Amino acid sequence: MLNTYKQIYRKIKQFDKIVIARHIGADPDALASQLALRDSIKNTFPKKKVYAVGCPASKFKYLGSLDKFVDDIYEDALLIVTDTPDYKRVDGVDAKKFKYSIKIDHHPFVEKYCNLEYIDDTASSASQLIMELIFNTKLKLTKEVAEKLYIGLVSDTNRFLFSYTTAKTFALVSKLINETNLNFSPLYEALYTRPIREVRFEGYITNNMKITDNGLAYIKLNDEILSEYGVDSATAGNMVNNFNYIEEILAWVVFSEDKVNNTIRGSIRSRGPIINETAAKFGGGGHMFASGIRLKEQSQVENIILALDEVCKKYKEENNL
Repeated sequence: MLNTYKQIYRKIKQFDKIVIARHIGADPDALASQLALRDSIKNTFPKKKVYAVGCPASKFKYLGSLDKFVDDIYEDALLIVTDTPDYKRVDGVDAKKFKYSIKIDHHPFVEKYCNLEYIDDTASSASQLIMELIFNTKLKLTKEVAEKLYIGLVSDTNRFLFSYTTAKTFALVSKLINETNLNFSPLYEALYTRPIREVRFEGYITNNMKITDNGLAYIKLNDEILSEYGVDSATAGNMVNNFNYIEEILAWVVFSEDKVNNTIRGSIRSRGPIINETAAKFGGGGHMFASGIRLKEQSQVENIILALDEVCKKYKEENNL
């Protein structure tokens, strides 16, 4: 592990141009790990040109802004991709065109698409891995970088509730707070403050979500419904995190129409059944209890519902529920 971090640091030192990317449909951890790494590199090596690229996510603008990418950077630049297990989900650039590429990820391995890959699927988040990279090299840690990393980790662990939060996670966060005198109250406010329309939209989901006898909950949200509540597909997808610990529900999925990209976004969560294998069968992926998928056809939605319901049924049978 330590040797890998040193290899990554040597590559960062070697290149004058560095591009940092993450996955499509960015969430706070993806953006935080990406932007924190960019800022840390720039603070450590002020003369380097460092770009964080991909589609912006206005909902998470408090994390910072992205950079414009110019195609002629490819041939002599280093690419670092955070939080992205597979090539097709890298946002904003073609990962195979760069002179050298590095992947830093906490998802289960899907495919090798970078020259150097550091994967730790026991880590709580990509932000945790960037913390470890900074703590084990000469990359600089400022309060602003620490704030981004804290938000990313808190978001991906759902405030330290998920099972992959470990003693190591808490030790790293403690070190982060002690070294930067971090004040996390305003960070929680930035992460969790939302407009009333989103609260009302959550109420709509609660009232209209269907629950099968096997404990699968699901809802299909078309563009008309999203427009009525003034939310986009990304916001709808993030609502999936608000439905944990409901007695009648073992797994749940929110399907939301994404008119801009002509896809249907599926955000899947579980508190028992393993869901990432099912997501992978339909071109998605993720963690055992938190996965995502993008679909082109409405018929695929029904197939996923049936497949996830079967997973819930099997889980109930195996655990005598």
